[in-house]
Amino acid sequence: MNFDFTNSNTAYSTHCFHTYPAKMIPQIASALLDEYGKNALSLFDPYCGTGTTLVEAATRGIKSYGFDLNPLARLIANVKTTQIEIQTLDLHLKDFYDYLFAFRFGYRNNRHSIIVPEFQNIDFWFSRAVKHDLSIISEYINHIENVQVKNFFKVALSQTIRECSWTRKNEFKLYKMSAERIKIFKPDSLSICEKILGRNRNGLSDFMESRANFAEPLITGDNSIFKIPKKIIPEGSVDIVLTSPPYGDSSTTVAYGQFSALANQWLGLRDHGRSLDNELMGGIKSKVISKFKSPILNEHINDINKIDQKRVLDVVSFYNDYSNSIKNVSKTVKLGGFACYVVSNRNVRGVTLQTDTITKDFFENVGFKHVTTYNRQISSKRMPRQNSANGTKGEKNPLMNTESIVIMQKVC
Repeated sequence: MNFDFTNSNTAYSTHCFHTYPAKMIPQIASALLDEYGKNALSLFDPYCGTGTTLVEAATRGIKSYGFDLNPLARLIANVKTTQIEIQTLDLHLKDFYDYLFAFRFGYRNNRHSIIVPEFQNIDFWFSRAVKHDLSIISEYINHIENVQVKNFFKVALSQTIRECSWTRKNEFKLYKMSAERIKIFKPDSLSICEKILGRNRNGLSDFMESRANFAEPLITGDNSIFKIPKKIIPEGSVDIVLTSPPYGDSSTTVAYGQFSALANQWLGLRDHGRSLDNELMGGIKSKVISKFKSPILNEHINDINKIDQKRVLDVVSFYNDYSNSIKNVSKTVKLGGFACYVVSNRNVRGVTLQTDTITKDFFENVGFKHVTTYNRQISSKRMPRQNSANGTKGEKNPLMNTESIVIMQKVC
C-alpha cells in the first residue's frame, strides 16, 4: 500500500472544520478501511481526537465508537459526524450575518449589551477588541435553540478563538507571541469567524452528499487505560480498531490540553488545559521502573536510565498506560478482527523509542499476530524536527519525522 499523500487534499468533507495536534491524515484512515475493514460493521477509536476515523467510518455505514478525554475534541468530533440539513444551517448563517451587520454599522448598541467571560489570564491572551468581538459571537450562539446548529457554531468560534489569540500559531503548547508581533497583530475576529463558518458549511455540504449509508458514531469521554464499559462496547464486538495513539506523555510531546485550553475555557467546557494534560496517557508519573513484556522497550528504559533517572520515569509512565490501554482495547475485538495503530518512534535523551515494535509486542501478548507494518514519511508537522537530547547546544537528534502503521489481527 502507498501511504504517500504529500499532494493530497487532507481537508475534504468535514475534515476541514478545525485544526488539532497530530491529526491523522484522513486518506490513511480511508485506505486502511478499504484494505482491512471491507466487511466491517463496527469500528473503535480509543483516542479519537477530532474524529478523523469516525468521519470515514460514518460515510461507509460503519457503526463507530470514539473515546477522548478532551471535551473540545469530542465536541469537534461530534459536529464533524452530525447531519444538519443545509437549508436549516443556511437560515441560521444568514441570520448570523445580519446580526453582525447590525453591530458593524451601529444598528445595535454593542458597548453595553455584550458580556465578556471571565477566566484565568484572559487578558494575557486576548486584546480588548478581540474579547469584545468574540463575545458578540458568543452572544449569538447562546441564543441558538437548535443544539446541532449551536454546536456547529461553537466549533467555528473555537477555531476563531485560536486564530485571534496571542498564541504562537506554529505551536501547540501555550506560548505567547513576541511583543513586536503583538503590536502588528490586529485580527478582524468577526470576519475570520464568517470565513470559517463558510468553509465549514461547504465541508458539511460535501459530507452530506458523500454519505452513502450513514451510521452515527457514539463518542464518549471514557478512558481506555482503566476500562472499557461493556454497556458501550461489549467484548468481542468490534471488527476493526483504527487509531493514532499519543506519541508520548502530553507534558513532553503533544500538549493536547494546552492547545485546547483557551477554547475550553471560553466555551465553558473545562477550566484549564494543563490539568487535562496530566490526565492523559502518561500524565500520572510512575515512581518505580517497571518491567514490560517487550524486550526492546526494556532495553530502551535501561539505556535512558543510565542518562537520566528522572526522565526515564516519564517513559515508564507512558508505556504503563499504553500497555493497559492495549490490553483493554484488545478485549473488544472480534476473533479475526484487526487493530491498525498509526504510531511514531520518538527520541528521548538520544534513545529512539521503537513504539512500532513495542506496539507489536504488546498486542502479541494479548492474542494478536503481526500482519505487517507500513512506514511513511511525515510530510507536514507542526512539531520540531530536531531537539537537543541532553540540552547541549549544537547537539541535535531527530524527532518524529516518520510514522509506522502497525497492523495486528486477533487470533485467540
